[in-house]
Amino acid sequence: MHKINQIAWDDTVLPFQLDRSDIRGRVARLDGVLDHILTRHDYPAPVSALVAELALLTALIGPMIKLRWKLSLQVRGNGAIRTLAADYYAPVDDDAPARIRAWASFDGDRLDARAPFEQIGEGYFAILIDQGAGNMPYQGITPLAGGSLSACAQTYFAQSEQLPTRFQLASGLSRQAGNAPAWRAGGVMLQTLPAQPHSPAEGGSGEGGLIEAADILQGAESEDWNRANLLLDTVETLELIGPSVGPTDLLLRLFHEEEPRVYDAQRVEFGCSCTADRVRDTLSIYSAKDIAHMTTPEGIVTADCQFCGAHYEFDPQSLGFEATVDATGNPLTDQA
Repeated sequence: MHKINQIAWDDTVLPFQLDRSDIRGRVARLDGVLDHILTRHDYPAPVSALVAELALLTALIGPMIKLRWKLSLQVRGNGAIRTLAADYYAPVDDDAPARIRAWASFDGDRLDARAPFEQIGEGYFAILIDQGAGNMPYQGITPLAGGSLSACAQTYFAQSEQLPTRFQLASGLSRQAGNAPAWRAGGVMLQTLPAQPHSPAEGGSGEGGLIEAADILQGAESEDWNRANLLLDTVETLELIGPSVGPTDLLLRLFHEEEPRVYDAQRVEFGCSCTADRVRDTLSIYSAKDIAHMTTPEGIVTADCQFCGAHYEFDPQSLGFEATVDATGNPLTDQA
């Protein structure tokens, strides 16, 4: 039974709507994707926990945007955990999966026993939407507050989009009979349907005057939102992570009185956009002198993808705006 559920639901995002309360949402399950991300890096436990949380947020937020190219979530701080980044690439067609990748940078010597979020320090949480060539990218930024990356994302939607939003997430190493431990994560996202919410005139009731759901919703909408959140509060970690409870079973258990309606699930997989040509383009802004400083004693320039670990090696003469040979080593024609 567990194996059937795992095959059917892992690495998927299931959209749903609660008809009684006009609330939409998603249930996400990541197993192979998350395990692929984390097993390629020797992250300490606090870093792995935050990477898992950010990857899960990316999986939940990505499908709600009419995305043609890429959604990115980025976290920057001045603490031991300096950078967290995750990307969601939209499916190329209706039958294709979406792709997710994630990565972190940190100072291992500064990590301690505090909660993972506290070790990011002061900084910001950013959502970036890139619709591809010819389109201006969008960037929304909110301060790090609320004690978790999920709380930061909730603040972003309340502050920037006037959409009360709630995330309930869980992740960890899971061991099934006969299998080695593997990373799994699961989560539920709730969000009010766009309407004409009340907008507070002078800040909100949250930390530092940030806007929260209570500052936006009034009357029946507030009651519906509070009721759905109370129901979500009853969810258990193992129900979120799976694999013994499928997403549809979870929705019925939590929200059967709210009349849940489910839509087609979106598959997700690990995917990275790095290529040798992209690395070459990134280095095209450098002079021959700059390239010389990057060249190893062996006479090559190397680059490693932070997301997937791919390793690239280049002839330094083929790099930068003063390159003398092309990617295959053939002399470039003098354009003067």
